[in-house]
Amino acid sequence: KGKKERVSRILLMHANKREEIEETSAGNVVALVGLKETTTGDTIIAENAEKIVLESIKFPEPVISIAIEPKTKEDLDKLSNVLAKLQEEDPTFRVKVDPETNQTLIMGMGELHLEIMVDRMVREFKVQVNVGKPQVAYRETIEMSAKAEGKYIKQTGGRGQYGHVFIEIEPLPRGSGFKFIDKIVGGRIPKEFIPAVEAGIKEAMESGVVAGYPVVDVQVTLFDGSYHEVDSSELAFKIAASKAFKDAMKQASPIILEPIMRIDVITPEDYLGDVLGDLNSRRARIISMDQRGNTRVITAYIPLAETFGYTTVLRSLTQGRASYIMQFEKYEPLPKHLYKNVPTLKVSEEVEE
Repeated sequence: KGKKERVSRILLMHANKREEIEETSAGNVVALVGLKETTTGDTIIAENAEKIVLESIKFPEPVISIAIEPKTKEDLDKLSNVLAKLQEEDPTFRVKVDPETNQTLIMGMGELHLEIMVDRMVREFKVQVNVGKPQVAYRETIEMSAKAEGKYIKQTGGRGQYGHVFIEIEPLPRGSGFKFIDKIVGGRIPKEFIPAVEAGIKEAMESGVVAGYPVVDVQVTLFDGSYHEVDSSELAFKIAASKAFKDAMKQASPIILEPIMRIDVITPEDYLGDVLGDLNSRRARIISMDQRGNTRVITAYIPLAETFGYTTVLRSLTQGRASYIMQFEKYEPLPKHLYKNVPTLKVSEEVEE
């Protein structure tokens, strides 16, 4: 950014108090008062120091969302500014408007994360909101390869539309994202239309064929097609590619992926059996159990969908003496018998097979 900031005070942060100090060194957690331009991820250096930029932090994608709406007209006026400010401060907090329902969705890294954000809206910014039920950010992918043809031909008076593609889709290892390969030879599709084909596929991947969730970990190869000297356009190829992707995905054994969290539960020995029993009932996979003084630390992988309300349950199981920390770990296939719990499932023959 190359901008100057004036720091008026340095505060050393303790659990419940702040201590004003003149200077600080590595290892201290401090708050700087007076920053105007600085946002999360920026590097601050002294005016006369060597100019360095620390590596930026990679933030994970949100795994949970809830719908919110302002309670009054006055709250509505303030809400967008408040949400923009919270997003600036916390890059793992996202806001979007659902195009189908027109609801405002806030997204984050867990139920507690979003509860804190809503609490801050009320306490710090005095914005009252109604909150919906948490929704899990599922993903979709494929387990097999498949080929498909996509055609978009429209003849009206004057210039028509003509786009025609053949694609092959293949699964990629978990976490690979999306890969597009152009294998067109001999000018079967002119070079200027290839980006439109990729754009059409990316657009189709925003809403999968099983339940309308984003598609991940797929490689798409464009290997053939045809064009018309006059009628072909970028739009025609974009629509043709989108159709081809949807058709190919239906044949490629599509599945739903669910977010899996890593959870560390710290509990007194007396309640270990109850806590383990509850975790197992939530489809958790126990990774390790360690002793720490008089307490046990249970580390497990647990589906995010099974963690809603866990804070309350854990308190009641252990008389408020256990605690836990949870963070996103990875996406894994959702067992087929649980598809019925996915709210937006599109019941189709291809999926059920």
